Amino acid sequence: MRKLSILTVAAAAMLAAMGCGGGGSSGPGGKTATDAAGNVIKTSSGATVSVAAANHFKEGIEALAKHDKARDWNEETCKQVAEIFIDAADEQKGDKAFNEAIYNAGVAHQRCKQDAKAKEYFQKALAADPKFHRARVQLALYSFAESGEKNLDQAIQELYQAAVVDARFQNVEGLVQLGMLHMKRNSTQPDKEGLTDLQRTKKYAQSALAIDDGYLPAFNLLALLYLESAKQKAGRTAKKVATNAGKEKKIDTQALDLAALVCSQAIRKNPNYAPIHNTAGMIQVELSNLNGAVGAFNTARKLDPTFYEAQMNFAAVNLQFRGFAQAEEAYRAALKMRPNDYDARLGLALALRGLIDDSNFDKMVAAASNELQEAKKIAPERPETYYNEAILTQEYKAKSGGKDSEQMLLAAKGLFGQFITKAGSGAEYADAVKRSKERMEEIQQIIDFNKQTEADRKIAEAEAKNRAAEAEAKGDEGGEGKPAEGGGAQ
Repeated sequence: MRKLSILTVAAAAMLAAMGCGGGGSSGPGGKTATDAAGNVIKTSSGATVSVAAANHFKEGIEALAKHDKARDWNEETCKQVAEIFIDAADEQKGDKAFNEAIYNAGVAHQRCKQDAKAKEYFQKALAADPKFHRARVQLALYSFAESGEKNLDQAIQELYQAAVVDARFQNVEGLVQLGMLHMKRNSTQPDKEGLTDLQRTKKYAQSALAIDDGYLPAFNLLALLYLESAKQKAGRTAKKVATNAGKEKKIDTQALDLAALVCSQAIRKNPNYAPIHNTAGMIQVELSNLNGAVGAFNTARKLDPTFYEAQMNFAAVNLQFRGFAQAEEAYRAALKMRPNDYDARLGLALALRGLIDDSNFDKMVAAASNELQEAKKIAPERPETYYNEAILTQEYKAKSGGKDSEQMLLAAKGLFGQFITKAGSGAEYADAVKRSKERMEEIQQIIDFNKQTEADRKIAEAEAKNRAAEAEAKGDEGGEGKPAEGGGAQ
């Protein structure tokens, strides 16, 4: 599951209220900041915001927006923006912390994936105000990721505390993330309120949209919900990346149309939100519109080159219609983000195999083989590696000619056998297991034929030698008394 982009909702809301002017009573750090109506602005912890702190905070928000738009985040810019927010927090100089500023210092570090530093500021903000729900949301998501996305129940409890109890349904990001986790868990058992996980997801998505009808992550969640609900009704399971839906049970196109409508509405509101294009692509895959799907995935990955799922989806769909060069490029982009990702390694191996021709045969066969070995190191228990290594060995290594052909065929046969063992009775591997058995028989037939051909060749050679010897012997017997060549009568 892709973690939705961090949006500083609290910070954006405060920005409108914080001006450079000020007035009213003196507070921590000098004069207090007021909004357009002259009301004193306070932080979540109840501290009045000084004009100096408000100005630093506004500067930090503008810097966040500037670098987000330019997509030029790097270690130095993250540090600089974080320091602006830290300056805003320091300007308060009171007993109660400026939690919004501390939180956004963490957000700035998060932009550069400096997660340890980001967590430090989120923890500081939550320690200063245990009900500061935005920090609790981020820490819950970090904890969930660090568990390998296994501690679903704990993450749901933490997000519920943050988004529902502490924020009273006012934290749209928290609501969407909570909905995403319910959809990931996808339990069909009703809870104490009689709601299944998917029904919970719908409730939280709609709650987020009721607060902010332009919040794109909530639209995306709703579209994913409709897509997943349709798959569930068809007895299908969720997949992280696009696959060929042609061989799977088709799902209700009416439900797909509803999901597509949500995507369309969201894109009209903001065409620059990458996840909604990725979701639109997933819907097009289900509709068997691969051209539309690849276009949507390409838009998503161009809007956000670090969007792993969009890169993987673009690559997977391209593989289906032999766009091997495009698939290779996208898989390499995914591997830059996740070097130890099994699916990206395997996908890259398949793309490289598809690019093999007479001009690059040795190089590309070796490259594809190397990627398969890397995939095997990452997940030695996964059956797919063995199947694809067997295909590469049979179709390319064994056909390269030379005395090792039979050895390569035997190696391929062994790999197919390993695949069958590792695949077991898994329904998803049934077709591949059947094909593997057929290929093993085919390989044995080829080996037997080659051996038979070799034996026949040796017999034919022996027979030819015998015939030559016999002909020579007969020639000598019939030539006695003949004059020597060149001789004449005496």
